Amino acid sequence: MVEDVRNIHREILPNGLTVLTEHMPHLRSVSIGIWVKSGSRDEAAEHNGISHFVEHMVFKGTKTRSAEDIARQIDSLGGNMDAFTAKECVCFNVKVLDEHMPIAFDVLSDLVLHPVFDAKDIVRERGVILEEIKMDEDNPDYLVHEIFTQNFWKDHPLGKPILGTKETVRDFEQPLLFDYYAQRFAPGNMIISAAGNVDHAQFVELVNARFRALQPVKNGFHGPAPAITAGIVTRNKKALEQVQICVGVPSYHISHERRYVSYILNTLLGGGMSSRLFQNIRERQGLAYAIYSDLNPYRDTGCLAVYAGTSVESAANVVDSIVEEFRKLKHEPVPEEELRRAKDQLKGSLMLSLESTTARMSNLARQEMYFDHFVGLDEIIERVEAVRAEDLKAYAEESFQTDAIAVTVLGNLDGLKISREQLAC
Repeated sequence: MVEDVRNIHREILPNGLTVLTEHMPHLRSVSIGIWVKSGSRDEAAEHNGISHFVEHMVFKGTKTRSAEDIARQIDSLGGNMDAFTAKECVCFNVKVLDEHMPIAFDVLSDLVLHPVFDAKDIVRERGVILEEIKMDEDNPDYLVHEIFTQNFWKDHPLGKPILGTKETVRDFEQPLLFDYYAQRFAPGNMIISAAGNVDHAQFVELVNARFRALQPVKNGFHGPAPAITAGIVTRNKKALEQVQICVGVPSYHISHERRYVSYILNTLLGGGMSSRLFQNIRERQGLAYAIYSDLNPYRDTGCLAVYAGTSVESAANVVDSIVEEFRKLKHEPVPEEELRRAKDQLKGSLMLSLESTTARMSNLARQEMYFDHFVGLDEIIERVEAVRAEDLKAYAEESFQTDAIAVTVLGNLDGLKISREQLAC
């Protein structure tokens, strides 16, 4: 059994802001994240992409620092500052040596608290993000996932692209950015987490000094859960050499009681070189170079999807082989030795994924967002170990229903068709 001795502290400031720290005294670095607990799925359809746009714009300058000042100050510390937008959150983060934490936090909190959203910068940034959208559309692996997601959660913000569309991005103006910012960047909708050689009391003091003036805001932008559409979508793109395939089914939401069953099934189905999909479709049949499965859980829904890139001649065969693996998981219990391997692989990757201060800082914030208590490594290992072969079979029977399988195929399809009969499992 792993000794679970994570030194974690949590405090809620009077205005509702949550502060989390993990003290790791054997390290010399500190990672800090300022998290906004809403992302692209909480946007109105006509403002799709606004979260990502604001994430970019805060780096363009504050009331006292230019974009160049921000970059220079962090570079001069040898630090690394970054940000990302996801479906359910936006994060601004920095990693520095422990001695530089106060100045790094000053810069990070300045850009989050005092952005100016200059009109000239907005025009420039529109151009940058339109190029980012084009770049993604030129990436077939990204594009097939995007088309799959848009159709799987059809007509729901969860299915919309994080970057927005060319049409929505062109419409972003300064008043809209300030309006969005005022609603979302509110203390009750934010978490500040830090991991590394950090003292909790000192860090809370730093946060309080910068953020105590932030006023609570009433917000209600967590919308309803999406319905799932299990369509078969084919998209012809003649310029592509390969056919890109996504095959997916509904799965558990992120805090579901039986989530560990889905983690293990995903691991043995397509989570590495020893997985069933890799061994069968790549190694035995030689039909694809890239083949894997992926879990995408959100707060109220989830998806288990298989991705493959192959030739147009092999595409139907690859879909048949994927469905055959679904069928086997439904009808044949997973052998004990394979289950043991999947558990060990999952435990190893979970532990390795927590080795950096950035990963620990993210883990703290995500757990705060989704779970009602902090889930330690011991508890995770216990829950992984408790999964039995019959649990996997029950999950497969529930998830791999012929009518619930969604497929997206993208490429120079040359008349290729996928029928619902082919998906019978």
